[in-house]
Amino acid sequence: MTTTPQSDIPGRRRSQQVRRYDTGSALLVATGLRKSYGPTPALEDGEFSIRPGEVVAVMGPSGSGKSTLLHCLAGIVTPDEGQVRYRGQELSAMSDAERSVLRRSEFGFVFQFGQLVPELTCVENVALPLRLAGAGRKEAEQRSAEWLERLEVAQVATKRPGEVSGGQGQRVAVARALVTGPRLLFADEPTGALDSLNGERVMTLLTAAAREWGTAVVLVTHEARVAAYSDREVVVRDGRVLSTEGTS
Repeated sequence: MTTTPQSDIPGRRRSQQVRRYDTGSALLVATGLRKSYGPTPALEDGEFSIRPGEVVAVMGPSGSGKSTLLHCLAGIVTPDEGQVRYRGQELSAMSDAERSVLRRSEFGFVFQFGQLVPELTCVENVALPLRLAGAGRKEAEQRSAEWLERLEVAQVATKRPGEVSGGQGQRVAVARALVTGPRLLFADEPTGALDSLNGERVMTLLTAAAREWGTAVVLVTHEARVAAYSDREVVVRDGRVLSTEGTS
């Protein structure tokens, strides 16, 4: 296993080094997950695992339980039964504050509609998680500008989300998700609001950046063309994880 100096990686502190990923060890493991909303089961006996640097597509029709699985894995929702262990630590054993810190520092999120803050410029949107973590404005925006350039949208840095195209806005959202150097990224239908050309562009850039830095990606989608960017697929139907298949 090799190391890469922090200075080469936007979002990492200079005192740290990033370990190239070890594909033999699981980063996150979920077992026996069950979640119901009232009398309606949303997830039944869910199983999941992902390794550093791996891209896993969670597939299934609308209402199948894909998003519930993602929310349980990310510690946003606590399952009724079962456990999620991230780097050996059970998420349900952590306090709400500890899970919030974990999501802010170790996890990244990309949503279908980007969810950028309309009052902020694009570079300010990308810098937001760094500012929340205590970084100064100049440092945060410098690191954010590096990620905008990496994702080929440096030209929109000073524009607000309402002034950019859908494809550009989603690449800004990807930059915001990756700027902190997360170990694990959750992408929930990241191309659902884009045309096929922009969707492919976003997926190419997202997966290339994630693989380069060893970030694991949980990719929720119902589109086969998007799932094709993953290393393997997990199929969810009626709240059950039916199969796990390699895509290569």
